[in-house]
Amino acid sequence: MSENRIVINGNDFSFEPEETILQVASRNHIDIPTLCHLKGAAPTGECRICMVEVEGAQALVAACSGPAENGMVVQTESPKVIESRRMTLQLMLSSGNHNCAVRGSDDKDWTQFQLAVQKEDGSPQLCPVWGDCRLQDLAYRYQVSGERFPKTDTPYPMETVNPFIVRDFSRCILCGRCVQACNDIQVNQAIHFGNRGAATKIIAAGDRPLKDSDCVFCGECVQVCPVGALVEKDAKYKVRPWETKKVRTTCSYCGVGCQLHLHVKEGKVVKVTGAEDIPPNYGSLCVKGRFGFDFVNSPERLTTPLIREEDGEFREASWDEAIDLVAKRLGEIKEKHGGDTFGMLTSARITNEENYIAQKFARAVMKTNNVDHCARL
Repeated sequence: MSENRIVINGNDFSFEPEETILQVASRNHIDIPTLCHLKGAAPTGECRICMVEVEGAQALVAACSGPAENGMVVQTESPKVIESRRMTLQLMLSSGNHNCAVRGSDDKDWTQFQLAVQKEDGSPQLCPVWGDCRLQDLAYRYQVSGERFPKTDTPYPMETVNPFIVRDFSRCILCGRCVQACNDIQVNQAIHFGNRGAATKIIAAGDRPLKDSDCVFCGECVQVCPVGALVEKDAKYKVRPWETKKVRTTCSYCGVGCQLHLHVKEGKVVKVTGAEDIPPNYGSLCVKGRFGFDFVNSPERLTTPLIREEDGEFREASWDEAIDLVAKRLGEIKEKHGGDTFGMLTSARITNEENYIAQKFARAVMKTNNVDHCARL
């Protein structure tokens, strides 16, 4: 059987059956921009940014959904393709509130522009994802702004009543990534496309706020949103991406071992994102893993061991002193009363390996089988 071959930008590549043009290009390090494509979900071609020119085709083809065919000749940055992408970006920038410095401040007074920003966003700062927006990146890449077409405002107000997520419909480009993430990746079925035509919006059942819907606040929609339509409530306007250092670690809320990135600013965790393309979670997190990190920065956290004196008062101690005291007291109890007077209660909020060590300590050192786990309670 002959090998399937495709030519992209003058280079010849092989491909597997059912691969799309985008998949072949990506595998061979050819960048075809896209705003709607989501790995692991069925391609939709909604954003029209990934259009490519295929020799012999009557119109441009969406690379994310267009299947690769044997003998196909593709151009990913031809003049026709670039003009199409520029037009699409200009339409997106003129639709809604995209005040990210790629849209018209050069033909009006800057103060008036900033006042308009403050009125629309409730903040004098530019878009909360300024510097971390895929639409902004592509606008810079293709040197476009939103002045070519009249600005169209969205009729839907910003939704801020949810505990974790701000939904800014004025910045939604209807790419559908959040819907796919919710329905295809997380399988929560909490949000869908609603209404029609110019009134289209992303809605929960009954067009209710997320807090009154089936949403479990896993935040997958926030992580995949390519613009500022979905933003973490606690991080909005408080941190910019270049101000943080990303630290990869393992989520401590259960034993699954989800990999995540802590975004740290001035020694404090300000945001959490899932580490993509890494097992076991591949970027997905639960509500606790993504949003339950405030306790880390609490001034009430114990930062050093405490030992209770005979008078009942606590005093600070070193780790060595505290561990030595615990070992001594456990040894005394075991010698005087036997190992079965000791019980070990382990936690769902530590790793499986740590739970194994805990029960091993109970059985091998304390000589007891009195071991239980908080999740069973």
